[in-house]
Parts: sequence; C-alpha cells; structure tokens
Amino acid sequence: MDSAASEPHNGSTETPSPANGTARPPSTPEGIALAYGSLLLMALLPIFFGALRSVRCARGKCPSALQLKNSSEMPETITSRDAARFPIIASCTLLGLYLFFKIFSQEYINLLLSMYFFVLGILALSHTISPLMNKFFPASFPNRQYQLLFTQGSGENKEDIVNYEFDTKDLICLGLSSIVGVWYLLRKHWIANNLFGLAFSLNGVELLHLNNVSTGCILLGGLFIYDVFWVFGTNVMVTVAKSFEAPIKLVFPQDLLEKGLEADNFAMLGLGDIVIPGIFIALLLRFDISLKKNTHTYFYTSFAAYIFGLGLTISIMHIFKHAQPALLYLVPACIGFPILVALAKGEVTEMFSYESSAEILPHTPRLTHFPTVSGSPASLANSMQQKLAGPRRRRPQNHSTM
Repeated sequence: MDSAASEPHNGSTETPSPANGTARPPSTPEGIALAYGSLLLMALLPIFFGALRSVRCARGKCPSALQLKNSSEMPETITSRDAARFPIIASCTLLGLYLFFKIFSQEYINLLLSMYFFVLGILALSHTISPLMNKFFPASFPNRQYQLLFTQGSGENKEDIVNYEFDTKDLICLGLSSIVGVWYLLRKHWIANNLFGLAFSLNGVELLHLNNVSTGCILLGGLFIYDVFWVFGTNVMVTVAKSFEAPIKLVFPQDLLEKGLEADNFAMLGLGDIVIPGIFIALLLRFDISLKKNTHTYFYTSFAAYIFGLGLTISIMHIFKHAQPALLYLVPACIGFPILVALAKGEVTEMFSYESSAEILPHTPRLTHFPTVSGSPASLANSMQQKLAGPRRRRPQNHSTM
C-alpha cells in the first residue's frame, strides 16, 4: 500500500443526513448503540492484527499476493521529515478534492474514483486474505507458479516495466476479491465498502512503519492540528466525506434493526482515524519485542488508550450532535498513556532511543520522497532502492507464502 498521504483522510465520526434534505425518523437507542459498537470493533480489528502482521513483515516474512520481483518486499519506513510534511500534503489533497467536488460533477468524479479504488481494493483484499486462505488449501493442492513480465530495451539495456510473480493460490484470492469488487462497483453496498475499508486499514498498519517514537509524536501531533482545523474550522472535511463515494471510511447503519441490510442511515469513521494511530501502536508492539521481556505492556496500553479515545469521541459526538475530529481525542490518549507507563517503569530513554529500522528492520528502505503516481510499480521500487546507502544483502526470491 502506498503512503497514506495519497489518500484523503476523514478525520471525523459523523452521521450523514439525507442528500435530498428529507428528515429521517430518529434512530432507536438500540440501533445507535449497535452502530457505534460495530464501528469501534471494526476499528480495533485492523489495528490489532495489522500490528501483529507488521512484526512478521518487519522480519522479512511479509505475506503478499502478486509479489513484485526485485522489490524489497519490506514495509515503507516513515521518517521525521515525512511525518512533518504529512499534514501539509494531506491538507492539499483534502482541499483539492473539495474544490473538485465544487467545480466538477460529483457523479463523474466518483465514477473515476470508484474504478481506481476498485483495483486498489481488490489488491488490498487479496493481500489481506492471502494468509487465511492458505489454511483451506490441502497439501496436495496443485499450486503452479506464474510470472507476468513486461520489459523494454534489449541486452544490457533491458529494463523491467512490470515483473510480477504469483501462483494459483494468489489467483484464487484475486478471484474472490474481484467478486467483492464487482459487488461494490455495482451496488456500493456498505458491507462491500467495509470489506475494502478493513483491508486498506490492515494493509496500512502492516506496511507503513514509523522509524521511532519521536517520528510518531511528530506525525500524530501534526495530524492532531490538521484534524481539528479541517473539522471545526471549516466544513471541508465533512463535505468531502459525504461526497466521496469510495471505501475511505467504515460505515454502519443506525437503522439496521428496522431496515435490515438495505438500511441507509449511516454512522461513519474515517480510515485515517484507524491507520494513523494504528501505525503508532504497531511501533510500540515492536518496541515491546525489542525489550525482550516477553511482555507487550506498551502495546496493550496504547491499544486500551485507543479504545478509550475512540469511545470518548463517539460519546461527545452523540451528546453534541456534531462531527468530531477523532484525533483530537485519540492523539493525547495514544501518546500520553504509553509515556506515563514508561515514566512509571523508568524506560522513557529506551522508548525514545528505540529505532525500529535498526532493531528489527536492518534492510528497510526509507521514504526519502513521496513517489508520484506516474511510472510503473517496478520503476517506483527501483527508484526507492537507489536511495539506499551502502550495499545490501541480496535475499533469496520468495514466492507468495499465502
């Protein structure tokens, strides 16, 4: 998954009103509780499992469907410079989308975005279910290896444009994910939206790594200001969130008990409110492992802090009936609680001196620039590899482990 700066961040939990202005009957207390409880549970799942998978990925055991040959197959590391630029890039992206929706027809913009996220969603969902599907295949399953190769030039000047390796299991995962993709493309059903949203969130937590706690504090602090400004200072974020028909948010109907699966009165939570705190929580899990004490104190502390922060967000939003910038409550909780624990245990120095890329990720490429959307995946991977300083140990080629 690419850097989240390329995705619009919905920093609020909100219950959208009908587009035609027709008043809906008030939701029942049971329906509201079910909706908010489901959003909380759906937010916790990708953080928990994404953090666990980030440890495997950091150790070079990252499961992936459609592996890009000659790429590092390692997570992208966010440095302090990236973290400082992140809110600026996110603000420009958000404002650009807002202006697009104001100037151009919303229908055509969402059609283009739907096709874009249709492809991304299929790949993300395939990557997510790949390890799970492996348990359902018998040992005798005929798993053939395939390679998709496009090159340009000849001889020593030959350059790979597209070079993918995959197997039969990957194709099955892609086929299942494509069914969900077609369902989403044709119906825009909230369940299909959530399947893609959960896949995006899990991939983000798994594959985007902070290099240290200081970088995490810079990132969360910057987005704290970003979130508060765009939600309380303007109507830009709420407008984009309601207009943007793409799986960049998790939704759950508050009228599910009355209307069933065809319910349409949704509460929603932006994926940024899951991924951004999630990559910080995953960092603390890797810090726990680096201490070699067989405890996950900081991980569970930050995980509980996230539950507290998101629960507080939902409660305040419900009381005041207004969209809330979730990071306003999540950032102090997710940063403050672990630091208080570190102070109590006398491990503040160890926490802030920990380097994820040095301890567990000795060969992880750093994000020294945000790649553009132009060019092939292979060229983007090669440009990142050329930024690495010093020689790298060549690892043996791995096929998808599923």
